[in-house]
Amino acid sequence: MKIKNIIFNFLCNLVKRKNPDELISQSQKAGLAKSLTAIDLIILGIGAIVGSGIFAVVGIAAAGGAQSPGAGPALVISMIVAAFACVFSALCYSEFAAMIPVAGGAYTYTFATLGEFGAWMVGWVLMLEYAIGFIAVACAWSNHFIQLLKGFSSFLPAWAANPPVWLVNDVKTATKILTDNGIDPATVLPTIGTIPFAINVPAIVIILITTLILVRGTKDSTKMAGIMVAVKLAVIGLFVFVGMFYVKPANWVPFAPNGVEGIFAGAFLIFFAYIGFDALATTAEETKNPQKDLPIGIIGSLLMTTVIYVSVALVLTGIYPTSGNVSAEFLKAPMAYVMSMVGQNWAAGLISIGSLAGLTSVLLVLELASTRILYAMSRDNFISRRFQVLHPKFKTPHVLTWTVAVICILGTLTLDLNVAAELCNFGTFTSFIIVCVAVLILRKTDPKRYRPFKVPFSPWFPLAGIVCCVFLMVMKFQEQSDSALLFPLWLLIGIVIYATYGYKKNRIIEENAAQNLEAEKTKIGV
Repeated sequence: MKIKNIIFNFLCNLVKRKNPDELISQSQKAGLAKSLTAIDLIILGIGAIVGSGIFAVVGIAAAGGAQSPGAGPALVISMIVAAFACVFSALCYSEFAAMIPVAGGAYTYTFATLGEFGAWMVGWVLMLEYAIGFIAVACAWSNHFIQLLKGFSSFLPAWAANPPVWLVNDVKTATKILTDNGIDPATVLPTIGTIPFAINVPAIVIILITTLILVRGTKDSTKMAGIMVAVKLAVIGLFVFVGMFYVKPANWVPFAPNGVEGIFAGAFLIFFAYIGFDALATTAEETKNPQKDLPIGIIGSLLMTTVIYVSVALVLTGIYPTSGNVSAEFLKAPMAYVMSMVGQNWAAGLISIGSLAGLTSVLLVLELASTRILYAMSRDNFISRRFQVLHPKFKTPHVLTWTVAVICILGTLTLDLNVAAELCNFGTFTSFIIVCVAVLILRKTDPKRYRPFKVPFSPWFPLAGIVCCVFLMVMKFQEQSDSALLFPLWLLIGIVIYATYGYKKNRIIEENAAQNLEAEKTKIGV
């Protein structure tokens, strides 16, 4: 009987939920500065979404890669499929963000519906999406920066235009580059003892810069993101306007060289280009009017970026034939490459600058989202409460922001960028599915709660979001890629951490709270 009680109590603790009113009350005591408007949110949303995906992943999605077929000109359909999968989840995010305007996004919403264990696992998955995504984009920023420097090789000293390979890559990438060029890595790479060493200096520098900006506050971050958004949208507009004169309809044939498989593989890859709108939900406590502004910011940024993506895809695949073998340079920087191919080198140079601006704005939002989710998890005792300390002047979680920066700097030394992008997608799909499920649960368990924004046609729209995300995940699992194997491992690590730290920590705090309550009752003679 005692064992049954232990098991029963254990299961009850796993599904212990937080009342939305309690979450809102906690957030009001936090002291985060409220400075964001709907326009700020749309700028942050576009800043997060339009970045590495449209400047890099779009080429791989169109032409295919080592582990997946390409969509070809049907990339336009892939983008619409990915946006279709996003829009249902975006509506669910909007309902929650307006109803529970608390930092943490999907993590917080899960705590209010599925309970403690579900919340921890969602937070852990979101770290996979945001933190690893942040590292991947920082490394991509480094690659684009080095390419830009090479364009000024006639003006710069040789060491700046072509820096040593071990100063601009992680160890694995540096080793591969040297090996592919017939050079023994042992003769080039420095070592610590007997271990080869490499450090991606540009990636580390941009991480430090974005961290300094974020420590100063989200409003300053938004101003910086606004500048970057203006630059990259101008560059994308330039690409579409100039490129449309070089479009050849013959390049759109065959339209879908790899059939349905290629379209859905492209949709999975291009989904990486849509990651970011969900990050807006993590800024709820810093939004002036979250009930109104968050739905506008989330849905508005998603719709605007979809129009941008489809325009780029039409022009890109119309200029360059993506149905057959493609150049490796096209896969690295497709927009700049096709502009150079048609003799518009000036446009290619401007696009390289725009890509850096785009990646910088993505970095700002991803690091912001990472710290805000961890801030919420710290408040719930899953990690140390020391991370809740706010900067005395800027009212930002500066300790946590610098902690994330240090972890990400270490990550730049070892991360495989291709696997990272796919892992980010798995994390995103998982969080989207859970948010859609959570909307349905809360509609049943708390139907009378005031909802400033409601998902239309419920339960069909949330169910459609679940089906779309599950379908794309299943398609990717069937390919048996590295990311499909690592994602379950990431989940297992999360379970172990919860069992050995988070669960015990919460029980200790609950026990102390109960003892304090008893002591108070005894003191007043109750």
